Amino acid sequence: MFTLLLICLIRALRFKPAPECTEEAEAVAFDREKAVSDLQEMIRCRTVSYSDVSEEDGAEFEKFAATLKRLFPLVHEHLSAERVEPKALLYKWKGRSDLKPTVLMAHYDVVPADEKGWSRPPFDGVIEGETLWGRGTLDTKGTLNGIFRAAEELLKLGFVPENDIYFSFAGDEETQGEGTPNIVKLLRSRGVAPALVVDEGGAVVENVFPGVKKRIAVVGTAEKGVTNISYKVKSGGGHASTPPAHTPIGILARACARVEAHPFKMRLTGTVREMFDNLGRHSSFAYRLIFANLWLFRPILDAMAKKSGGEMNALMRTTVAFTTARGANAYNVIPTEAELTSNCRIISGETRESTVAYLKNVVDDPAVEISCIDGSDPSVVSVTDCAEYIKLASVIKEVFPDAVVTPYLMIACSDSRHYGAISDRVYRFSAMAMTNEERKLIHGNDERITFRGIWEAVEFYIRLIKRC
Repeated sequence: MFTLLLICLIRALRFKPAPECTEEAEAVAFDREKAVSDLQEMIRCRTVSYSDVSEEDGAEFEKFAATLKRLFPLVHEHLSAERVEPKALLYKWKGRSDLKPTVLMAHYDVVPADEKGWSRPPFDGVIEGETLWGRGTLDTKGTLNGIFRAAEELLKLGFVPENDIYFSFAGDEETQGEGTPNIVKLLRSRGVAPALVVDEGGAVVENVFPGVKKRIAVVGTAEKGVTNISYKVKSGGGHASTPPAHTPIGILARACARVEAHPFKMRLTGTVREMFDNLGRHSSFAYRLIFANLWLFRPILDAMAKKSGGEMNALMRTTVAFTTARGANAYNVIPTEAELTSNCRIISGETRESTVAYLKNVVDDPAVEISCIDGSDPSVVSVTDCAEYIKLASVIKEVFPDAVVTPYLMIACSDSRHYGAISDRVYRFSAMAMTNEERKLIHGNDERITFRGIWEAVEFYIRLIKRC
């Protein structure tokens, strides 16, 4: 026992971060006032997307495209632009070579905003102090603005990129539409194999990893899959005054309880292992002891994650969240059919089919019909031992020198997963620092961005484009 403890302590003591280069990056100059006012104008375009496109205001999407032409004249003079159905925008910036093209992504559609819940109108672009309020400031017109402002500033200087650069902007990302898939198909048909793809995803965050006090720049190198699962029970119906021993809803309740009592097995993917290895080295000693000796403390980590739920748990297993229920239309009627649905986020290494199979095994009740409604499998896992990831991490450090850069598994879904068909260097990073409070504003009421966040995005893309 003493020998085991000694080994663990020695491993923890040696589990330290590698030395970092502290050289200060050269300052980047750009029109900061214009960066703010441009994004303000974008916010005033109500590009709200709906699964039922008949609910959309097509004129607002056209207004947005026209606004881009007016705000960024050099981009539209020097880059080729085309519409890709249904309403995606694809730009090409011709470089000196086409051998290692880069794709910079964002989406300009936004989720609806319940204006009654906002303290400022969500589409007025209100500025107070050094904060811009509005739907899309964080998700992701702020990113799109950063890309365009960076390009406009560099074009003023006569800059020509070393390799071709594509701007890939979807207008239906929030509804999992066909814009980005169609762009990927188009690029593939033209023989374009991106050496680097950068989309929304991670950001510079704080207080998210146990024991780490530094800010963390998390770069998504993979995405979990997503699927919606249906659980149905059918019956002969009847009057609620004479119920059977088990009603359809009772059977479903038992199924729900079984699933929640038997979570999917913990799976430490390569991405998460790399994240734990990077961040664990910056943790307090107690956590370094755990992360330096996962071979021993894995069961403890598993138990902690199961109990707490949340992000740490979601990084290590397929998750199941029951979200909707349906039964009879009257209080005194036993339904002839009752249904539960769950939203599952699938860990790398598993599939929709294996998810359904696991749920059927856990529920273990032939009366419950379990099936996959829709969804997609986990994304391709992007490599990190390559020049492109190293370059991206270097640029992040130039903009956020105090942050620890690490790969991570993205829990949510983005359009970048489609690029896995033509590239294994797809990275998800939103170039802005966000507090935990600001992160909660994405898709929420009172979404807003600081001027600092606007400027960080522009600086990031100027530095990145110059190295592409």
